[in-house]
Amino acid sequence: MLNQYLEKLERKFGRFAISNLMLYIVLGMGVFAVADVILTTNPDNNVFLLDMIRFDKEKIMHGEVWRVISFVLEPPDLNMIFLAFALYFYWMMGSALEQAWGSFRFNIFYFSGVIGCIIAGFILGSATNYYLYISLFIAFAILYPDEQIMLFFFIPIKVKWLGLFSILSLLAMFIVGDFQTRIFLLLSLVNLLLFFGKDLVMKVFYFFRRYYYKWFKNK
Repeated sequence: MLNQYLEKLERKFGRFAISNLMLYIVLGMGVFAVADVILTTNPDNNVFLLDMIRFDKEKIMHGEVWRVISFVLEPPDLNMIFLAFALYFYWMMGSALEQAWGSFRFNIFYFSGVIGCIIAGFILGSATNYYLYISLFIAFAILYPDEQIMLFFFIPIKVKWLGLFSILSLLAMFIVGDFQTRIFLLLSLVNLLLFFGKDLVMKVFYFFRRYYYKWFKNK
């Protein structure tokens, strides 16, 4: 049913889709990261650029409305070398998802996650883009399970294992977390639930069932 809705929406609004969306996101992150490093090298600097783009409900309500969307451009808290690899990986994942779905559907996936984060931010007072990019990684792992990456730059591993680890970590957080954590997880990952939902649950279920039977037979 989702595909039918997306097809209808794409026929009407597909021309407004942003092509190479992840490239612009990554470039924005890189610009903010470099600018922040340059500013912080000045001993007289009192401008903290990354603090100015974080989602903060109280500051938004006092007029800093750019924070409603600027938080998606906050780069990961890494040194510049690791940040470069992280941003490259973001771009690679986004480009792969856009190639698989087309620009319009990737836009819907990305911005539905953004909207979920914004709603969570207004409910809880603050928001982060961390789970937004976790959702991109899990989607990438679902669509390209046998893609291999180098963990810690020298350990080859298929992304399906890292994707499974991410899913299990999120489930554990949801189970043991408080009410606010659960609300934020549900809203921040609404794009995954929208696009995969039942399929995602079934993939995890059959994965464990298959390996359980293998283990049981070998006993």
